[in-house]
Amino acid sequence: MHLKRTPCALIFSLSLIILLATVAGAANMQAIKAQMLERKPTIDTLKKSGNIGEGADGYLHVRQAAGNAAGVVNAENADRRIVYQNIAKQQKTSLKNVAQRRGIKLVGLAPPGHWLKKKDGTWYQK
Repeated sequence: MHLKRTPCALIFSLSLIILLATVAGAANMQAIKAQMLERKPTIDTLKKSGNIGEGADGYLHVRQAAGNAAGVVNAENADRRIVYQNIAKQQKTSLKNVAQRRGIKLVGLAPPGHWLKKKDGTWYQK
């Protein structure tokens, strides 16, 4: 027997799919936020030691390899990229634009003594 799909059933199905995707996306963003908060003390320590710094591009960069600095930086940048992508989608702009705006903010918020990386790749201490 062949079932006939009504427009109402199709609309309901599509609405349910969109709702589930939105809920999954929100849950994923909550998980990313939790990971970033958990990682923050390690990042702060690495910044204070001068091993890593914020870049004008909105991402962390390794300045001096030490311990698991590269792993922490890679994990943080992967999560930042996802957050930036979500913001870019919401604001109908590019990932690069969101990342650069965030980079400007992070550089401005950096306390004295932290290392920062310019767009041209050179490091300076605030």
